[in-house]
Order: sequence, then C-alpha cells, then structure tokens
Amino acid sequence: MIKKSLFLCHGCGSTTNKWAGKCPTCNEWGGLEEVKDEQTQEYLRGGSSNLCKVLETESISGDFEEYKRLKTGIDEFDKMIGGGLVRGSVILVGGEPGIGKSTLLLQLCDKLSRENLNCLYISGEESATQIKIRAQRLGVNSNIKLISSTSLESICATILSLKNLDFVIIDSIQTMNSDKIGASMGSVSQVRLCTHELVNLAKTHNITIILVGHITKDGSIAGPKFLEHMVDTVLYFEGENNYRLLRSIKNRYGATNEIALFEMVDSGLREVSNPSLFFIKSIDKNISGSVIFIGVEGTRPFLTEIQALIVQSYMPMPRRAVVGWDSNRLAMILAVLSSRCDMGFGDKEVYLNVVGGLKLQDPSADLAVAAALVSIYFRKVFDEKTVFCGEIGLSGEIRVVSNLDLRIKEVEKLGFTTIITPDQEISNINLNGEKNGLKIIKIKYLQDLMKLLN
Repeated sequence: MIKKSLFLCHGCGSTTNKWAGKCPTCNEWGGLEEVKDEQTQEYLRGGSSNLCKVLETESISGDFEEYKRLKTGIDEFDKMIGGGLVRGSVILVGGEPGIGKSTLLLQLCDKLSRENLNCLYISGEESATQIKIRAQRLGVNSNIKLISSTSLESICATILSLKNLDFVIIDSIQTMNSDKIGASMGSVSQVRLCTHELVNLAKTHNITIILVGHITKDGSIAGPKFLEHMVDTVLYFEGENNYRLLRSIKNRYGATNEIALFEMVDSGLREVSNPSLFFIKSIDKNISGSVIFIGVEGTRPFLTEIQALIVQSYMPMPRRAVVGWDSNRLAMILAVLSSRCDMGFGDKEVYLNVVGGLKLQDPSADLAVAAALVSIYFRKVFDEKTVFCGEIGLSGEIRVVSNLDLRIKEVEKLGFTTIITPDQEISNINLNGEKNGLKIIKIKYLQDLMKLLN
C-alpha cells in the first residue's frame, strides 16, 4: 500500500495532498510543509472509526445554578466579561510580551483563592520558583497551586486528580505539547490539539480555564484563526506607558468590545474605575485643535480627548500621521472638508492623536475629528465644556449614532454643559433643547459645525 503524503499550512492549518508554493486556502506563500508522522496524519484527517454512538438529548430549559458566574473581585474585569467568570468557559488572552498578562492572571488567582475557590496556575515558560518570586513582589500569598510543565497529558491528569478545582491558568498555549502527534511544540497541529483537549476538559468537568496566547508582529494572536473560534471569550491587552487596556473581542456570555482600564504600578495592575476621567484629566484649555469625544465601547460610555495639528508642508506629498484612529477615515474626513467646506489640505501636513493610547473603533468619532481639524485650521477654540459625537457621510451630512441617551447620561454626570450631536430623536428634551441643564445642539451638515465655530 502506497503511503500518501500530507501537507499542512502553518498559516491557516488547512491540509492538502499536494505540495504547492501557495496555500490554496489562505494564499500564503511558502506555508505548506510535509507532515511525515503517520499518527499526525491520521489525526489531521479526522481519525478512522466505524463505530457511531447514539447521543442523549437534553432540554434547553432547566436549572443553571451550577453555571452561576464567579466574581473575581476585580470590578473592571468582571464588568468587561459580562458580570464574572462563567463556569466551564474557556478564555483566550493575548498581548505583547511584558504587557502584564501573567501579572493580571496571577492577581485573578489570588482574588479567587481568597474566596475559597481552588485555583491552579500552570506555566510552560517559567519555573515554579520564578512564579513565586513574582507572586512575592505582587503581594500574592494565598493558597494557589503551581505547576511548571509543558506535557498536555500530565497536565490533564493532574487537573483531573485535583478534586473540586474551579479555575485553571495555562501560560501559554503555545508551550503545551502532546504526545499524541509528532509535530513540534507551537506548531498549528499542536496548538489545535492542545486547545481542543483543554476545551473538552473545561466543558466536561465544569472548570473555568484561561489560556494565554502569544501574538504575531501585526498584533494578532499567533496560530490559526480557528483558535479564537474554539474558545468562548477572546481578550486583547493594549497599552502605552503605565496604562493597560483590556478589550473583549469575542464573548459568548456578554457584550463584545467592552474595555477595562488598568494602571501598572509596583504592586501589579491597579484598576481604573472611571476611564472617562482618566482620558480627559489633562486636557489643555483654550487650545485650538483639541476637542472632547463621547464614545461607547460595548455598553460602556467614555470620554476621550482628540487632538489635531496642521502645519505647512514643503514636500510633494504632505504627511498624514494618525495615532489611535483609522488613517483611511482621516483621509475621508479631509476629503469631505475640502469638498463641502472649501478647506484646503493639499499643501499641509495633518497629525491626529487620540490621547491616552486608546484605539477608537466607534465611527461616531468622525464629528469630533472634524471639529478638531476645523478648530486648528481656523485657529479658533470650541468651549472646553463641549462634547462631540456623530458619523459623517461623503455628502457632509451628520448621521445618527447608537446609544445616544447613554452618551448624554455620561456627559451629564461629568459636568459638561454642551453636546453637539446628529439630528436624531432624544428622550426627555425640553423646548429649549436642554436635558437636566445640558444643552443639546443638533446639526445636520458639516456647514452647521462651521457656523457654531464662528
């Protein structure tokens, strides 16, 4: 019998019987590599078994008391994931090296163990002594069990041997290795198999597992994309200077794009309970090109400062630099201002900055960006107690935004006097366009913004 070769793509994890210079699935060049181990080939093909087991069905209704959420004691983390950890769930955490993933997870273990929950920290990158040194620095002295191992079979056997285990940390999934296949540690097939086994273990024995994932140069979690599909929740760490932003990208048990803000101090990560005050605490007063934007990440409103700078350029192609926002949207806003408001940017360099290291994804930031550009262009200042939100269309119209009542409530709480919004329905507004003392100005086109500045 002739043995057939099998080629595995290290980019997307797909397999093919023929070698090619480019993967037929993800179109990555040089990604196909021959798998010579027969056991690995059998696993990648799905195994061979002719026996079928009849499964028992369950009713969708019932008592879910055993899946009650676990409060971690870190309020920012609990809010971001929807109210606490769900028993039996698997969470994937990614971030740059040294950003604080292991620090946060060790603090989570400490908080949970103080609530009489059984926690196990498994590290494939550090020895138990190294973990103890970091725990001592963070002030963690609770009853947390430690393991330093990379063997998946040994780890699973240890987890099953520990009775009433509630919480497990795997740091990191790329260091786990299974003897079932002959692929090297960190390869696509190893990561897929180890994740699959751990997910089954969590669901079967009702254990919450958090996996730490390495990231690539472009900032995404290393390994095949289906790794994110296999888990219940995906969290990304971002940050600059001493501040860390934990963002929920996927969550089967809560809203996505929720954020949690932390400050890195000597004793670990300290939660910042009010992100709005952090992002606007150092705003410059009476300075052109600086405005306040009210946005929404998931279900949480927040305020942040947007700064713009325009300088004369002597190059054939003036520079456009953006920090914390989409450069393509900036190009669109500049084109709309040039076409609809007769503002020329062809001989000027444009710089845009979202203060605090936050990366905005909300399209309602368009109006705030336009306001900052108009302010610096004409060297005029908007009132420091004014907030902006609204999406801009190519015709210059200001489009409606979601959760406007939620944004207005946050603006009221922080003491701002004016909010400039799209022309859309808002509840509980009096005849003077005010709500609880907050003046609401509705505009339909960018030209109306120019009139407000003048």
